[in-house]
Amino acid sequence: MRNNVNNSIRVILIIACSILFSCATAQQTQWKSREAEVYNNRGFDYCQIGQYDQAILDFSKAIEINPRLAHAYNNRGAAYLYKAQYDQAILDLGKAIEIDPRLARAYNNRGWAYIKKWQYDQAISDFNKTIEINPAFIEDYFYRAIVYFLVEEYD
Repeated sequence: MRNNVNNSIRVILIIACSILFSCATAQQTQWKSREAEVYNNRGFDYCQIGQYDQAILDFSKAIEINPRLAHAYNNRGAAYLYKAQYDQAILDLGKAIEIDPRLARAYNNRGWAYIKKWQYDQAISDFNKTIEINPAFIEDYFYRAIVYFLVEEYD
């Protein structure tokens, strides 16, 4: 009888520990996600005031904490775009799109990087994708028209 009670207590303790560990892991994941967002948001603020190097550091920290944070890749790609580091921008924006293929802003930003590299066909493709994802993204109709003008496609 005493053996059965001890076994029951062991089973209960194992189940309780599993539940506690599961809750702690979920809380830690939520905290890390929030921490990544904090770095991403601060990086965005640095970008807004033209401090691109500091912004890139914060976006990189956000990505280190949460490698699946597509917005951080998009934002870091935009910072590289502002710094005229177009190849690095295209890599980050491509990663953002890989993580979240519906992130219209990443296609828009990558389209601009392609324009800066005179890769107009890729720019048109990205602006088309932006419009496909979000037809209300009005500026991309204009950007696409600019590229068509640059390649002298007037129809």
